[in-house]
Amino acid sequence: MPITEVEGRQIKLSHLDRVLWPDTGTTKGELLHYYANVAEVLIPHCAGRPVSFVRTPDGVQGQRFFQKRPPAGTPEWVTTAETLRSSGELMPQVQLNDLATLMWAANLACVEIHTPQWRSATPGIADRLVIDLDPGPDRTVVDCCQVALLLRERLAADGLRTWAKTSGSKGLHLYAALRGADSRQASAYARRVAQELERAHPDRVVSRMTKVDRTGRVFIDWSQNSAKKTTATPYTVRARPHPAVSTPLAWDEVASASRPADLAFTLTDLPPRLAAHGDLLAPLLDPSAAAPLP
Repeated sequence: MPITEVEGRQIKLSHLDRVLWPDTGTTKGELLHYYANVAEVLIPHCAGRPVSFVRTPDGVQGQRFFQKRPPAGTPEWVTTAETLRSSGELMPQVQLNDLATLMWAANLACVEIHTPQWRSATPGIADRLVIDLDPGPDRTVVDCCQVALLLRERLAADGLRTWAKTSGSKGLHLYAALRGADSRQASAYARRVAQELERAHPDRVVSRMTKVDRTGRVFIDWSQNSAKKTTATPYTVRARPHPAVSTPLAWDEVASASRPADLAFTLTDLPPRLAAHGDLLAPLLDPSAAAPLP
């Protein structure tokens, strides 16, 4: 079992030739290579937050599980923070603050990385608003783009600047930086805006959770602002049939998309895209971008 040193930490690498995505032949070694290449832009979006992982040790077509607690054998140098569960129990969770932790997690086939909209130091205080646009039956990410443009305008009217990324699955995520809000306020605001758009565009938008109402519409999922929920972090790979990546977008890309393939990115697409455009979500991390909820 080869041992590599990352930032002074010793990591045992295993089964690098194991195929995690059979449809494309993509291996665990390629996953580690991808995460090493994008670490500089990925880590700032999850640093200081408790992370959860989707692990697929036998590949994306095999068993998968959502892991919140640090797995057995977690090295002592991996930073953890205590989070409060709804039961009142304190639970340790990994904080992905550095490249060594990212490589350790990727070696465990932690394919997906998820974070809440709050930091470990201030649990329940929302520093980000997130809105998940999910296309219902007979709709695609292109329909999500049209709704995203409506939401961008609506949130701007309340003084909130928004950024978009693909979910890495079927839809889009919109973000805004917040200050002075808690998770309940952020969730209530997102729900109010979603309901408002549903009233204005009932043939295109639905805000209700019941799946029967989503056919032919885009579901605006406001619930991921709950302190209990997490969202796929920017630049995470997804455990889909292809190694799709949750990819930040420019608004002109959102406006001009005409087919789903226009917004489909895999782990091989991201390094050249970053070289050309940098982190399109970097402004979200600027404290001056944060605004209060109305």
